[in-house]
Amino acid sequence: MTETASIVVPREAGAPRLLRQGRNAGRRPGAPRRTGVAYLFLAPFLVLFVVFVLAPAVFGLWISLTNWSPFRATQKFIGLQNYIDLFTPGSATSGDFWQSMLATLIFTLASVPFLLIIPLLIAVLLNQRIRAGSFFRGVFFAPYVLGVAVIGVIWKYLLDTQSGIVNHLLGMIGLSDNIPWTVDVPWVWVTLAGVTVWWTMGFNTVIILAGLKGISPDLYEAAALDGAGAVRQFFSVTLPGLRQVMTFVITITILASANMFGQSFLITKGGPGNTTRTAIMYIADQGLSQNNMAAASAMSYVLFAFLAIISIVNFRLQRERAEKSAS
Repeated sequence: MTETASIVVPREAGAPRLLRQGRNAGRRPGAPRRTGVAYLFLAPFLVLFVVFVLAPAVFGLWISLTNWSPFRATQKFIGLQNYIDLFTPGSATSGDFWQSMLATLIFTLASVPFLLIIPLLIAVLLNQRIRAGSFFRGVFFAPYVLGVAVIGVIWKYLLDTQSGIVNHLLGMIGLSDNIPWTVDVPWVWVTLAGVTVWWTMGFNTVIILAGLKGISPDLYEAAALDGAGAVRQFFSVTLPGLRQVMTFVITITILASANMFGQSFLITKGGPGNTTRTAIMYIADQGLSQNNMAAASAMSYVLFAFLAIISIVNFRLQRERAEKSAS
């Protein structure tokens, strides 16, 4: 009995100690300290995120449920009335808001396809072994570093109907020299979409080009051995390899186009009439100029809901396509 106890007791007593050692074997002595340092470096961003994003979002949601006004001492809770007014024909905000949403939709449909196709083709060309490839990448990306105020002012003067250099150059080559680029439909949409594509396509080009660098050259060699030409390789290798990148590019491009403000504000001033007054322009006018902050907050959340649905549907469709191709 004495020998048995001398054997069993050390094993039972040592088992928890070995178990604790096994659990702590993968932990580094300085891991908690390093985690604390990581949170310390993240703290400034977290503070800015809470102060300038999270807190305003919560406050805006509360405002949309009241009759909030900066000139009123007390604010009355009215529930969903501001949202109901937006969906009630004949209300003070319904007609103008949905007209601005239509303008936003038109601009998105006019600009997004070009902001996807043109950067994709340029990225494919720049991905080839060509001379001065870095120079051309800089040329296409250069306009994106300019602010919207600079872009708007430059193109407003270039496209001016009376004294713009664009019409002057068109007249020199025998074309019409009085095209109303900024004052009449549909030319205002051509102007806004064209300027936006020229200005921002460099950003999408760089992202797609980075995605192309991640596609293995072996896939192209295998496709070439199977007899696939350049077009077949593009649709069978390039596009499938860019599926995740294109999902990201499509999403951010739609979101950016739906939030267009500066181009229309500076170039067309929302005209002719209110044809090019986008949703962001109308929301800003109601909230900042008309002091109708409650209704403006409700409009912003309705716009947010539409954009969130579009983003979710886009990601869901891309994921289903990826699953079908994988199977």
